[in-house]
Amino acid sequence: MTDPLRDAADTMRTVRDRCVWTQQITHRDLVPYLAEESAELIDAVEDGSRADLREELGDLLWQVLFHAEIASRDPDDPFDIDDVARVLTDKMVRRHPHVFGDAVATTPAEVLVLWNAAKAAEKSTRTSVLDGVSERMPSLALAQKLLGKAASVGIGVDGPPAPSEEDLGESLLALVATARANGWDAERALRERLRALEGEIRDAEA
Repeated sequence: MTDPLRDAADTMRTVRDRCVWTQQITHRDLVPYLAEESAELIDAVEDGSRADLREELGDLLWQVLFHAEIASRDPDDPFDIDDVARVLTDKMVRRHPHVFGDAVATTPAEVLVLWNAAKAAEKSTRTSVLDGVSERMPSLALAQKLLGKAASVGIGVDGPPAPSEEDLGESLLALVATARANGWDAERALRERLRALEGEIRDAEA
């Protein structure tokens, strides 16, 4: 019986061995492709067909295999796709004690409590709720993430009510239109406010 995932990993290894372009690629070189493939997968999820979704999942998987194959040849600290899978499996087992252990969770909220407790134990060396939050996230996604972190340290940021997600989209677009009409940079404005919010969070933690 064939193993499609193993076949994909073996194909990646052969490409790395024999393709002169691929042999030159580093982890850093792959970052733009990773961002592009992630965006295309999001498009497939939100507005694509089942065939689109299947294809884009494969393209993203190829990025994972590519990074793992590069890592496997590192002279100082090599690891391969099996190591990646092993770490992932161990982490998911730890974070689902209600599935693989004796813990009980009958609601999504209870599952989240267990997940967060397991994650906190894994990241016990972290000193701030901001540790591990990537500033390379898209600004709106980063804003939503930071608002959650702010709430966890007692900082509330109020927003005008919106009856629906569609109405929220209209409000966001209207704000960008306001920025454009005034010659302002909406992205920069939000990023600067987020940096201020990070400062407020760190002050609250101190």
